[in-house]
Amino acid sequence: MSTVTVPSLISAYSAETKKLLSQLTLEEKAKLSSGKDFWRLQGIERFNLPSIMVTDGPHGLRKQPDDSDHIGLNDSVPATCFPTASGLAASWNRELLAEVGNALADECLAEKVSVLLGPGVNIKRNPLGGRNFEYFSEDPYLSGEMSIAWIDGLQSKGIGCSLKHYAVNNHESSRMITDVIIDERTLREIYLPAFEFSVKKTQPWTVMSAYNKVDGTYLAENRKFLTDILQQEWGYQGLVVTDWGGNHNRVLGIKNGQGLEMPSSGDINTNRIIRAVKCGDLSMEELDKSVGRVLDLIIRSRDAFQPTHTFSVDSHHALARKAAEEASVLLKNDGGLLPLSTTDNIAVIGEFAKNTRYQGSGSSQIIPTKLEQPYDAIAKLIDSDGLSNICYCKGYHLDETEDQQLISEALKIAQNSDKVIVILGLPTSYESEGFDRKHMHLPKVQLDLIAALAPVYEKLVIVLQNGSPVELPFANQVPAILEAYLGGQAGASALANIIFGQVNPSGKLAETFPVSIDDVPSQPWFPGESRQVQYRESIWVGYRYFDTAEVPVLFPFGHGLSYTTFEYSDLTIQDNHKSNDENTFDLTSVDDIVVSFNLKNTGNMTGAEVAQLYIGQQNSSVHRPKKELKNFAKVSLAPGESQRITMQLCKRDFAFWCSKNHKWRVETDQFNLFIGASISDIRLCDVISIQGDNPKGAQDVSLSAYFSPKAQNYTEQDFQNLLGKDIPPALPSKPFQLNSTMREVKDTWIGGKLFQIGFNKMTEKLGEMTEQDKLVINAIFDEMTLRQLVAMSDGKFKPKVMDSLIHIMNKDWIKLLCGAGVRSE
Repeated sequence: MSTVTVPSLISAYSAETKKLLSQLTLEEKAKLSSGKDFWRLQGIERFNLPSIMVTDGPHGLRKQPDDSDHIGLNDSVPATCFPTASGLAASWNRELLAEVGNALADECLAEKVSVLLGPGVNIKRNPLGGRNFEYFSEDPYLSGEMSIAWIDGLQSKGIGCSLKHYAVNNHESSRMITDVIIDERTLREIYLPAFEFSVKKTQPWTVMSAYNKVDGTYLAENRKFLTDILQQEWGYQGLVVTDWGGNHNRVLGIKNGQGLEMPSSGDINTNRIIRAVKCGDLSMEELDKSVGRVLDLIIRSRDAFQPTHTFSVDSHHALARKAAEEASVLLKNDGGLLPLSTTDNIAVIGEFAKNTRYQGSGSSQIIPTKLEQPYDAIAKLIDSDGLSNICYCKGYHLDETEDQQLISEALKIAQNSDKVIVILGLPTSYESEGFDRKHMHLPKVQLDLIAALAPVYEKLVIVLQNGSPVELPFANQVPAILEAYLGGQAGASALANIIFGQVNPSGKLAETFPVSIDDVPSQPWFPGESRQVQYRESIWVGYRYFDTAEVPVLFPFGHGLSYTTFEYSDLTIQDNHKSNDENTFDLTSVDDIVVSFNLKNTGNMTGAEVAQLYIGQQNSSVHRPKKELKNFAKVSLAPGESQRITMQLCKRDFAFWCSKNHKWRVETDQFNLFIGASISDIRLCDVISIQGDNPKGAQDVSLSAYFSPKAQNYTEQDFQNLLGKDIPPALPSKPFQLNSTMREVKDTWIGGKLFQIGFNKMTEKLGEMTEQDKLVINAIFDEMTLRQLVAMSDGKFKPKVMDSLIHIMNKDWIKLLCGAGVRSE
């Protein structure tokens, strides 16, 4: 891969920024390097530099009051709640994502918010990731394309994004302290491309560094990631901001590419920066490079301070409905049970029908401007025909209380109805920021309900409201299953429109639904030990594993049914200059390969199809997937209408990362090219010959385990061979230090007191909470480090006090008496 030339230090900044840098004092520069409070950056009044506001996203604006909790349970201003990223990605619609970005920008302008913290492009390594609902896909290309569209839509209106969480942040457990051990090739092919594509094509205003370490160094001060890759190789010109409380060594952060610490840590790190410059540990040039990026962000954020900006609540609600419709995936429709007729007698079963799950929990949780309920939306659509043919039964309790009477009532009304809509899903306590899922099961009370409805299975339409895949033991027995994901505030009417055929479903899965969690290749090492996680499975993530190893899945990547049918035909492959009848392409001289085919709607209803382009090398010298997604197109066609679809492939699409030479490499070989409706529904295929920049080499016998992924048998030695080095030992949890978590120390007397005081203050601030809310708070507080307690106390908790408490917890009386400092690993 070519390296992008980046202007050195401050030469790339605007004239205004350069002038300010020459006039600011050291104290002002140090002050600008950290936040003013939880959501605002520092301003400098004498230069008319405003204090700009950033706030959470990414599926809606979450502007909270100044005494916010950051976790998402505090009140925030009403805003349009769009489907979460797991649903938006299932739309496979670049234009829709740009529209959503545009709408979010309008709402930011209305609230004078300058930067929205999103999108999240971390890869879904394992279905149990607690925050998977907030990420797009298991595939880096699809994640990147969705991200690019979302960012373009947002930033085109003068509102910045914060691309997150950079990088390899793929689970919630111990996310503050874990060290990711990963090989270079897997990093480059799976976990970095979505960030890379987004940076190169959109120049996001900010990039948010993740909490975790990679290969022993925290991302907030990791020179390899923040400077070498992000700035020098990818040409990033924007600002790197820490995740909230993610700063470790502030001076090292500045030296290695981190520009802004959020939130405010009071004067703690401001004073450290000043001391570092005065004693020569940090040069003024290094500080100017960092502060210059902060100044650039403030200057380009002026649009948010223009006269009052308004938006249409109703128009944004309609867009949220459109997004939810395209986010819904029809997984199964045996016998054409769907769409239902409004003249049928309809039973609606499930507490989610009147208490809908429409968004995830944690820092992305917002207050919607409106909120629809599925039962009401279904009843309204039916009543529009002047009928009253709908009944409801709760069926189960969301708190998972067993209730046989509810199940009996559900069976009774189901037997007396023509069709039955059962709405199932995952409660808040099952998936949230702050903790990972323990399993892939639906709640037992929901499974018991479905088992009891066995006599009427032929009538059932199962609707799922969840942020990530679930096991469905009844999938082969019920005729229709609709994945609605977390559909946002208008998800209910979108659901009704699809069920009754007002809208033709067009969503496709952006993630594999495995039969069982035991089939997932990362499961033996997920989420790993508290202080280390090993990515032993290498590139075998999601469909790359299931398709290559031929392991059966519940529903494959890219899958999604329609109420109409589509025909693919007439595949041609050319270079960008002329036709190539021999299907041989020299990528050392040809820029692009053009793939074209016909797509026709052969059914009787207008519908949209997502045509997917995959490629696979036949005889690689390294382990490679049978198929990898490299392009796609979503096309809406009327009955009988056809369209010629054209997609392009470039040299990078055929390449793998060569860890030995640290660059992308294309081998001369035969490549399979597939056009399909999903990874497993291939409609057209061809073989092309590629002349690459390298001949095929011999396979590395030390990596033989990775050429046979079905076995999932990766020993320590196999992983060390993959890494090219020994596996480093995980850091011990004792003695306690500044990066010890509350979970690690709360069994000590001091730690227990710290936990209780902090937890009580948090819950007092939030007021009355549900048991599920308390579970989220407890899990997130468990993961906080002692360092974060100091940094996020706005200067009220002094570092020396924490040092003393840690010495007491360690029973290190000599260090306590000497007033020694505490290490931070």
